[in-house]
Amino acid sequence: MAQLWGGRFTKETDQLVYSFNASISFDKRFYAQDIKGSIAHVMMLARQGILTDYEKDQIIQGLEGILDDVECGRLEISDKYEDIHSFVEATLIDRIGDPGKKLHTGRSRNDQVALDMKLYTRDEVHLLDNLVEGLLQAILSIMEDNIDTYMPGFTHLQKAQPITLAHHMGAYFEMFRRDHERLQDIYKRMNTCPLGSGALAGTTYPLDREYTATLLGFDGGPTLNSMDGVSDRDYLIELLSALSTIMMHLSRFSEEVIIWNSNEYQFVEIDDAYSTGSSIMPQKKNPDIAELVRGKTGRVYGALNAMLATMKGIPLAYNKDMQEDKEWVFDAIDTTKGCLVLFAGMIRTMEFRKDRMEKSAKNGFTNATDAADYLVNHGVPFRDAHGIVGQLVLACIEKGISLDELPLEEYREISEVFEEDIYEAISLETCVNKRVTTGAPGRHAMEETIAYYRKYMEEY
Repeated sequence: MAQLWGGRFTKETDQLVYSFNASISFDKRFYAQDIKGSIAHVMMLARQGILTDYEKDQIIQGLEGILDDVECGRLEISDKYEDIHSFVEATLIDRIGDPGKKLHTGRSRNDQVALDMKLYTRDEVHLLDNLVEGLLQAILSIMEDNIDTYMPGFTHLQKAQPITLAHHMGAYFEMFRRDHERLQDIYKRMNTCPLGSGALAGTTYPLDREYTATLLGFDGGPTLNSMDGVSDRDYLIELLSALSTIMMHLSRFSEEVIIWNSNEYQFVEIDDAYSTGSSIMPQKKNPDIAELVRGKTGRVYGALNAMLATMKGIPLAYNKDMQEDKEWVFDAIDTTKGCLVLFAGMIRTMEFRKDRMEKSAKNGFTNATDAADYLVNHGVPFRDAHGIVGQLVLACIEKGISLDELPLEEYREISEVFEEDIYEAISLETCVNKRVTTGAPGRHAMEETIAYYRKYMEEY
């Protein structure tokens, strides 16, 4: 056991207690952030005259050597240390001697771990946002290629009205666009520096916290309350909430891919690289990536709920309970990143069966509302028109045909208002393209929306 404390203790910590208390097994992924924060801290201490320039140079060279050795595999992070902070500091002291013992001047592990977690999370928010950008690009590409790909739109999983694949994909573009903006908002709000908060009440050393914040790229400056600085985990809760929302959107999208891939729909063909087979049924081609994304959504939800449950009863300031934040956040970030990468790859390589989509739209009476609108435009009250078209649908069901196939004389048997132009009025192209208001699926509206999205991505 290697610890940086123990002066007031008369015997060693029980091994089981030590192992239960230690966090090195998971917080070792902080090594780069811990060293980056330590270098900034030392630069500030020297600037304030708390360390000499010689001590500063020795410590920074030692820290940079540790970083290089860890990244090159020459130095292994050992679990004999309690946490990553202990590992870095003890290794530094072993290498440079007494100057290394001054590294911890003016700080506590409380503000140190708060800093490491913020630096790590800030980096991960950038990576997550880049992956969301990649998914948005993939969706936008599908939209641009499918302005005239007709398909049924659904409510209650029942065919409702005709739309285009571009319009359907646009709904997901909107969802992930909001996810991008949430990540940006989280980054902005979390970007304050807790270093210098000490254990909870700051320090008597004349620290320049503004300088440290600047060195570390915290645009919001130092945190303004030292107790909150070491005990704030709101930004992690916000991130887990944002990740849960991203996963919810991916899960909804996955559900549709699973349905569209089924034998009954056959709207899509998933690329072999993103499918799996059955160990017993040779004909099977399963949408396992979509199913796993759907399944892993609950895992990220669990991290959010666990974090909320832990924080709800913690008094100020730091408490050891907060150590539990890391594994949940790490797992949620890793899970979401993996799902974003795989899902984007799946939809980029997925083949859309345009013929099946169009046939499904024609055979599902998705143009029934437009038939009613035709009557309204010829002076029939909407409620009467609704009933007339309902009778037409019943007639088509009995004959096993679509409204497009029903002979004009049978239209006129129910209402003499119908003329030959009813077929043009209920064609998929007309039904879709006469919907031209902002946000509608018509070609003109979709071209404007896609142009807006393309500009949005260029400014991303």
